[in-house]
Amino acid sequence: MTDNRNTIIAIILSGLVLIAWQYFYNVPQMERQRAQQAELAKKAPLPTASPSAAPQPGSAPSPQAASAPAASAAANAPVVDREAAIAASPRIKIDTPRLAGSISLKGARIDDLSLVQFRETVDPASPPITLFSPSGTTNPYYAEFGWVPAAGSTARIPDRTTMWDQEGNGSLTPTTPVTLKYDNGEGLTFRRTISIDDRYLFTIRDDVTNVGTAPVTLYPFALISRHGTPQVSGYYILHEGLIGYLGSEGLQQYTYKKIDDAKDVSFKVTDGWLGITDKYWAAALLPDTTAQLQAKFSSNLVGGLRTYQTDYLQDPQTVPIGGVASANARLFAGAKEASVVGMNFPIWGFGGYTRELGLNHFDLLIDWGWFYFITKPMFLGLDFFYRLFGNFGISILLVTVIVKLLFFPLANKSYASMAKMKSIQPQLQALKERYPEDRVKQQQEMMEIYKKEKINPIAGCLPVALQIPVFFSLYKVLFVTIEMRHAPFYGWIKDLSAPDPTNLFTLFGLLHFDPTQLPLFGHYLALGIWPIIMGITMWFQMKLNPTPPDPTQQLIFGWMPLIFTFMLAAFPAGLVIYWAWNNTLSVLQQSFIMRRNGVKVELFDNLKSTFSKKKEVAT
Repeated sequence: MTDNRNTIIAIILSGLVLIAWQYFYNVPQMERQRAQQAELAKKAPLPTASPSAAPQPGSAPSPQAASAPAASAAANAPVVDREAAIAASPRIKIDTPRLAGSISLKGARIDDLSLVQFRETVDPASPPITLFSPSGTTNPYYAEFGWVPAAGSTARIPDRTTMWDQEGNGSLTPTTPVTLKYDNGEGLTFRRTISIDDRYLFTIRDDVTNVGTAPVTLYPFALISRHGTPQVSGYYILHEGLIGYLGSEGLQQYTYKKIDDAKDVSFKVTDGWLGITDKYWAAALLPDTTAQLQAKFSSNLVGGLRTYQTDYLQDPQTVPIGGVASANARLFAGAKEASVVGMNFPIWGFGGYTRELGLNHFDLLIDWGWFYFITKPMFLGLDFFYRLFGNFGISILLVTVIVKLLFFPLANKSYASMAKMKSIQPQLQALKERYPEDRVKQQQEMMEIYKKEKINPIAGCLPVALQIPVFFSLYKVLFVTIEMRHAPFYGWIKDLSAPDPTNLFTLFGLLHFDPTQLPLFGHYLALGIWPIIMGITMWFQMKLNPTPPDPTQQLIFGWMPLIFTFMLAAFPAGLVIYWAWNNTLSVLQQSFIMRRNGVKVELFDNLKSTFSKKKEVAT
C-alpha cells in the first residue's frame, strides 16, 4: 500500500510540475516577448548619444581601450518604413538565386537582405524572409566594414555617413562584383570590391592608396550590429544570440540575456569567426583564418533601446607614401543549411563553407547539441532519403524502419522475454492466490520463476528505452534544421516541424476558436488527428503486453497512452508521425516474436475484454 501511495503521489506531483511550469514560466515568458515586440514597434525616435555615452550601435571598434566613436544618427530621427529607408539613399542592387537586396552607398553598409527561397509561412505567396534592414527602421540589422585610424590620427576615414561612388554600374551578382570608391581629399583613396557567390557568402576587399605627405596607420575592422532584442524561441535545446568559435577560446555562445548581464566580452585570438544567430538564419564574420583578431561581443542600452554587436579589429597596417594597404573580409548572411554551412562527421558529411574556406568549426553555427553523435547521423539519414524520394515524411518512415532493424537483436531479446512473461502469467496469478497476504514471499517465489525460465523482468522496458535517444535526436533535427522548416507530408500536414494543425476541440475546423490560447491548460489542447493516431497505436501496443499484476501499475499503464497523446500533441507533426509509425512496427514485430515463441497473440482478445469490462461497469 505504501508503494502504491508513493507511486500515485509521484504521478500527481509530476502533473502539477508540468502545469506549474507552463503557467508560471512559459506563459509569462511569451507575454513578455509579445509586450517587448509591441513596445519596440511603437518606438518613434531613434537613440542619440552624448560624447560621454556608451558605444553606439554600429560603432566601429576602437584600437584604444576607450569607447567607440559616437553614432551619427540624427537627433529624434523618426522610425520609417523599411521601403522608405531603403529609398532614402542611393544603392547597388543585390541579385542572386538566394538573396535579394541592396548595398547602401551611404556608409557602404550591407543592410538590405531578403532570403528569396524562404517564406514567412507555408504559403508560397507570402513575403520572403527579411534578414537585414537599414538603420532607421523598426529592427535595424546590418554588416559594416572599414578602417579605424590609429590613436591621435587626424586622417579622414570613411564612416557610416560617407557617400561612396560606384565605379562603373550594374548590380552585384555571382558573376559581377562591384567596386566602390571614396577619396578623402587628403591623399587617401579607399576602394572596396564586393563579390558574392550563388549562396550566402560576401567577400570584401578593401584597398587604401596613399599619395599624401605622410604615412598613415589604419586598423581593418568588421562588425554586425542588431538593434532591439529579437524574439527568440526560448527553448534550452537551441541557442539564439551571439556566437563564435574563437581560436583557442573555443565555442562562445551568449544569449541576449547573458550578454546583457556581461555588457561586453573581448577575445584576442587567431583562426576565429563570430556573428549573431537565429533559429534558422545567421550573419557571421569570417576573417582570414591566419588573422590576429581583437574580437568582441557587446550589448549596450542606448536611449532605452538595447543594441547588440559582434565585431573584430585586426592588426594595424601602415600605408607608406605612395604605397597601398589591403584587407580582406567575408560575411555569411543567410539560411543555416547544412549543405551550405557544412557538417563535420566521420566518413559521411557536408563540406560546405566549413571545408571550402578552412573555417574553424563553422558547422557549429547549426546547434547540433551535446548529442551531436546522434543528431548528425539522424539528419544525414533523413536527408539521404529526402534526396531519393523528395519528401521528408517518407524519410522519417524509412529511417524509423532502419533504426528498428539496427536495434532488432536487442528488441528481439526484449520481446522474447516479454513473450515468456506472458506465458508465466498463470503461475504468477497462482502465487498471488497462494500467498495473498505475504508480499515478500510472493516476490521471492516470483524471482525463482524468473530465474528458472531465464526471464529478465525489466527487459520489457528496453524497447521504450531504445526509443528515447532516437526520439530526442529526431526532435532536435525537426526543431533546429531549416531543411525541415515548411517540409510537407501528405494530406493536411504542410509543415513537419510544426504541430498538427487540426484540432479535436474545434471539431477539426468546424468551430472557429483557438483552445491552445486558454490559460493553464491551453498548451495541452492541441489535439490533432496524428496525435490521436499515435495515442491509438500506443494503446494497441500496451494491450499487446501482459497485464501488470499490480493494480497501481495497471492504472498507470492504462492511462499512459492518453497522457502521452496530450503531452505530444503540441510537438512537431514529424515527431508524432514517427512515434505512431514506430508503435505500429513494434506491434508487428512483437506479434511475430510472440508467435515464434509459441505464445498466443491476444491483442484482439484484450481489446474485447477492455470493452466488455466497460459494458459491465455501465450495467
